[in-house]
Amino acid sequence: MKPACYQLHVRGILDSRWSAWFDGLTITADANGDTTLQGRFTDQGALYGVISKLRDLGLELLAVERCNAETPRAPEG
Repeated sequence: MKPACYQLHVRGILDSRWSAWFDGLTITADANGDTTLQGRFTDQGALYGVISKLRDLGLELLAVERCNAETPRAPEG
């Protein structure tokens, strides 16, 4: 698998200070009170590793979407 960009949406607010723990992913709090993590993953193992960290924190995973890496996600609000 070649590296790909993904967005992970979770319920609740996770502030940007967690970015280092999530391997440098961009963390954005949405207007509706949820959080989006976005970044490039080298392979499926790296993606599942982040999903496991979200589970370990007790966060509810709402969605996982593949994104276009050339078009960064615009903050909502």
